[in-house]
Amino acid sequence: MSLALQQDAGPVLRGPLDFPDSPLSRSARQPLMLGLFLNLQDIRFSNLPTSSTWTYDYNAAIVQKADALGFDIAFSRTQWLPKGGYDGDASLDSFVALGAMAATTKNILHISTLHVLYGPWHPLHIAKIGATFDHISKGRWGINIVTGHRAVEHEMFGWNRIDHDRRYDMTAELFDTLHRLWTDTENYSYEGRLNPWKISNGYITPKPLYGRPILVTATGSPAGIDFAARHSDLLFITSPGGAHIDSALETLPAHIADIKARARARGREVKTIINPIVVSRDTEAETKAYLDAIIANRPPPSPTSFGHRGYDSDAVAWLGRNDPSYKQGLNLGGNIEIIGTPEQVVEQLIGLKKAGIDGVQFNFYDFARDFDHFAETTLPLLKSAGLRL
Repeated sequence: MSLALQQDAGPVLRGPLDFPDSPLSRSARQPLMLGLFLNLQDIRFSNLPTSSTWTYDYNAAIVQKADALGFDIAFSRTQWLPKGGYDGDASLDSFVALGAMAATTKNILHISTLHVLYGPWHPLHIAKIGATFDHISKGRWGINIVTGHRAVEHEMFGWNRIDHDRRYDMTAELFDTLHRLWTDTENYSYEGRLNPWKISNGYITPKPLYGRPILVTATGSPAGIDFAARHSDLLFITSPGGAHIDSALETLPAHIADIKARARARGREVKTIINPIVVSRDTEAETKAYLDAIIANRPPPSPTSFGHRGYDSDAVAWLGRNDPSYKQGLNLGGNIEIIGTPEQVVEQLIGLKKAGIDGVQFNFYDFARDFDHFAETTLPLLKSAGLRL
């Protein structure tokens, strides 16, 4: 019997959504959760001048502003690429940076991306660090669980890329073990069947405040969705169509219905989140001028530049987006693209909510300046439209 089948027969694992007073439960009561998808690395899909930078201080200030505005989530990717693999010179680690930012905010959730199989991480390390961040943040910190889809990243850590579905079996064993470490009140021993680690009389204290830290899975494959349906609170999903908003609104409802059904079959509820890039100005003419300037200043693509996927990948979530029957979008760096005046942005967000999306994590071209514009012009309209309490 495979590990995945054994887990289907096992007990439901309690998480922060099972505690009505948890910070995650508080955020989940919003009609549409709002988050930020930070760029903690240089991303240059246009040479149009921008204030955006990978630096900690720049991004921490944005998160503090979002916290003051009542936003729910701060999030960022982490990548492991060789020299020349980034558009610029630097890339901070999301696991550390978002954990550090948690000490500077009061209410916003901090989600740290972690490639859980690279290294490999020992479960005692993840459990102890996770419990520490959980207490620093008072239950507002979590892990975006990534198994790694690029061959070059696995090779950086000294092995060949692991088969896609086997990665999720290995990750399931890891998080079953982490759940024991985060909840057991006695010593715990275990030897990995799929993972190259063992635990002898392992014990973690203090325990997380709400069962375990918040867990997010970024996935689109059946194996990944099945894993998330058992373990995760939030699914970070991709539009099965393209980045164009029309494609997203056409293809997301069926995808989200399948995700929700898989979780309910395991006695759980999960929330879906997605990351749009927002290009907006006060008028249609101003918005078009800004968008045209971004596009006009694109550098020539290289095999490794952001958005061109020059590295070998077995990610499933992005496959359908190459289907020419879908509108593909403008390759602006977001999972989907929301373009328009503040009123048009709100209409598109209403559409995403109707499609089944529970939360959005915004990205912006000029992050600080565009976020200021969003906060001043669009956030009040979201409240008037009933998307925010």
